[in-house]
Amino acid sequence: MAGGLVGLLDDVAALAKLAAASIDDVGVAAGRASMKAAGVVVDDAAVTPKYVSGLAAERELPIIRKIATASMRNKLVFIVPVVLVLSEFLPWVIEILLLCGGTFLCYEGAHKVIHALKKDDHDHDEPAVIKGPEAEAETVAGAIRTDFILSAEIMVISLKSILEDDAGFITRAVSLIVVAILITIAVYGVVALIVKMDDIGLRLTERDDEGSKKLGRSLVNGMPKLLTFLSVIGTAAMLWVGGHILLAATKDLGWKWPYDVVHDFAHNFDIGAIGGFLEWLANTAVSAVIGLIIGTIVVQIVEALPFGKSADAAH
Repeated sequence: MAGGLVGLLDDVAALAKLAAASIDDVGVAAGRASMKAAGVVVDDAAVTPKYVSGLAAERELPIIRKIATASMRNKLVFIVPVVLVLSEFLPWVIEILLLCGGTFLCYEGAHKVIHALKKDDHDHDEPAVIKGPEAEAETVAGAIRTDFILSAEIMVISLKSILEDDAGFITRAVSLIVVAILITIAVYGVVALIVKMDDIGLRLTERDDEGSKKLGRSLVNGMPKLLTFLSVIGTAAMLWVGGHILLAATKDLGWKWPYDVVHDFAHNFDIGAIGGFLEWLANTAVSAVIGLIIGTIVVQIVEALPFGKSADAAH
């Protein structure tokens, strides 16, 4: 079960389910599963642009297409078949996968926070276009690895949502395929628009009318700020989604008290006209803190291992 942003959308999902009662089971299941996975989708869309920000402008869209193609292939060829088989024969493994994925997200988020606080300036932060074709290949490989983890989380969360409706195997399979296709198109469509925003701005500045020129300059000047903002959002999403995944997965595995404590604490904020939003905000904040604590512990463990330094350099 996803948390954070998804908690705010639960009521909308319920209303959508009622409105779609006359639609076939696949459509309903896919729509509900997509909303449940929204938290990790935000993470995926926010994290991905950093992988092309250092590439030559003419290489941006081909690189995004390459990553998107790999993402679609990974979902449809590897992830969906595996989670379907596990849900049929070893359903308890799904919770273990959620725990692993949630821990990874916490680790990634905490790693970024720690190095931001240290103000580390690694040479791997140089633009890839300066480093040459090998750096571009490494950038693409890194993006595909990160996407694979996030895609696995998205599909497992989606499957959990579909299982809540007691869907049959065929409905599960088709629903997950629909979710995989729609989310991949949506995420990488948004990513393509973001990374080409400065090019669109430059084209607008070449037009004759002053309005287009002003808008173009705003897009060009706003691109670095947007990428910085997305980096912050991506880190926050890793922590709050990862933290909530850990809470929900441990609850489903029988260790309920951490989830219940956070839920009860957040429920205290359900007051007034914006009580639902305040409750979501409190739940998200606590989940993010938990994610940061768990992630920091994992970072320290990884850095203490023999391969820790090389893993750190890979970031």
